[in-house]
Amino acid sequence: MRRTLRRSCAACAKSKHSCDLGTPRCSRCSKRKVQCVYANEPLTAALSPSDESPPSGPLAAYRFPPVDPFESYPSTRLPRAHVQRLIHSFLHKIAFQYYPLDLNATTNPFLVSWWPIALGDPALFHVSLQTACLDEELMAQRGFHSSEILMADSVALLRRNVEDTSLAVQDGTMNSVITLATIEFGKGNVKVAEMHVNGVKRLVDLRGGINSVRQTSPLTARMVSWVSMLIMGHPQFETQDDAGTGHGIPPIPEWQLSSAILHEDPPELVSLDVDEEVKDAFIRLRNIFQRAQRVPFTSTHLHDLTCFVIHRLLPSAREMANQTSPLTECVRYATILYMFIIQGPTYFTHAVIFNRLLDRFTEHLQQRELQPTHDPIDVWFLAVGMVASSGTPHHSWFMERARTAAATLQLSTWDDVSPFIKSTLWLETPRSEGIFRPHWDAVFNGASHSEPPDLAVYVSPSIPRGAFI
Repeated sequence: MRRTLRRSCAACAKSKHSCDLGTPRCSRCSKRKVQCVYANEPLTAALSPSDESPPSGPLAAYRFPPVDPFESYPSTRLPRAHVQRLIHSFLHKIAFQYYPLDLNATTNPFLVSWWPIALGDPALFHVSLQTACLDEELMAQRGFHSSEILMADSVALLRRNVEDTSLAVQDGTMNSVITLATIEFGKGNVKVAEMHVNGVKRLVDLRGGINSVRQTSPLTARMVSWVSMLIMGHPQFETQDDAGTGHGIPPIPEWQLSSAILHEDPPELVSLDVDEEVKDAFIRLRNIFQRAQRVPFTSTHLHDLTCFVIHRLLPSAREMANQTSPLTECVRYATILYMFIIQGPTYFTHAVIFNRLLDRFTEHLQQRELQPTHDPIDVWFLAVGMVASSGTPHHSWFMERARTAAATLQLSTWDDVSPFIKSTLWLETPRSEGIFRPHWDAVFNGASHSEPPDLAVYVSPSIPRGAFI
């Protein structure tokens, strides 16, 4: 039997300082270079080798803080050891699956922003454990008993929050609702997911709009706006105007700076029948991407730009009936697909909406074929289409059209075709060429299809049941 319940090391306890329970020595003892002796072993050291897989990847060298140094997390109906394992999984795995744009454990928003809120919000804590529990149960293939317990308790706790006006508009409540929406959507419960989206939209309205939420809670605003769009299939929030006025999703500063050279239409769009709003967005993006070659922006900055552009260009359900020329719609959907491709999945798989957009893009491109042309922008359309259609029935159609265009324009290598693509709309990144080039190599080599091995990172053709992230 333990003689004391003290968990801090002897040196910290003697000096009455807070101990971070680091092992084999806490940070204070390490800094002072003194012996560090614990009366009781910290809980993080109690995890058996079978509880966690060997560290690998970008997080291998990072030592996470103790999971529960003061056992201050909310209580659950699950056994303590199970909760410990789920917490460990969320901090080491789920946080980075949700936000792969930042694999740094000291800056990932789900570690530095989301998790501290969850420790003080029982509803969000249960919802967060659910994401880890579903992942665990999907891999084990032994049913969903524990996640169902967490789901029932999450809904009950969340209902209490929503009934209290002061709690309803807090970040933890919004984060809980939108995460439940992703879980239900991943399970195939579309109507329930849409109900949660409508609920979080009302909470956003109570906070004064999505931009007001963003001012104090960037992660919450980003996740709510992005995930709600993926689930509903079209934007759920307006965008601010180009000057940054309004309550909607704001543009990045570079968007506003690009207005000074909007009068310089790119050669690819000169004399082409493209709607002004779509052309404006296309030209601004070209200018922003060209500037990014000199001053690269972060992954989160790219996410903000992607979110704004897709919300700006993607028609609402009502606007779908007022579509313009086939060329305008080709530029619209190719630009949206390109933004999805260069960003990759974030928070939640974009497979469902992505495939719907691909269908629309293909339909408009086929209409454009009624008057066949091989303008430079058509090469870019085909480049985007081949990448976007990987693993779908559309892929062979795009491959065949790419072969025809290459023959007409006398293109025989990637070096021939890349100037057409990169001069149209292109963000240079370490991985960008590796996404697009294999498809053109297959075209020039006469292959019937092309499947780059890492393409699933960017495009997910299908969404399996339970794929909640």
